[in-house]
Amino acid sequence: LGAHGGSGESTLEELFSGSRAADHSWPLTGANVAPARVVLAARTHAHGLTAAQSAIREWAAGDPHVLLLGLVLIADAPGRLPHGLRQLADLIAGGVPAVWSLPWIEAWRVGEPPAPHNAPKVVRQLLEDLRAMTEAGASARTDDG
Repeated sequence: LGAHGGSGESTLEELFSGSRAADHSWPLTGANVAPARVVLAARTHAHGLTAAQSAIREWAAGDPHVLLLGLVLIADAPGRLPHGLRQLADLIAGGVPAVWSLPWIEAWRVGEPPAPHNAPKVVRQLLEDLRAMTEAGASARTDDG
């Protein structure tokens, strides 16, 4: 789920096979259906971080019936985050089960399609973590019924 336009939601969909972008809206599930597993995505600029914070507040209030796996913060520019944005990102991170921070990837900016084979190690680690969470969730559903 992208917290805002340009969040990297479609990039994550390309990278993680079997996933589906939620088009900036919490997925809806029926009463007798397991909640959708969601990863929230946001860029690390001020707008992206405040949009993520708002989405996390909605989730924490129980508005969407989803299982939030975590937050993916995707660099909005090369280099280190300014101090104020780093503080805001740290504050927001405290409200979610897991946080992954992805760096600026110039190759993707200039048109190379995002793929695990051309991704930095931190991106491949995110994909491994999500795969493990997805498999654990599938196993739990199978064991329950």
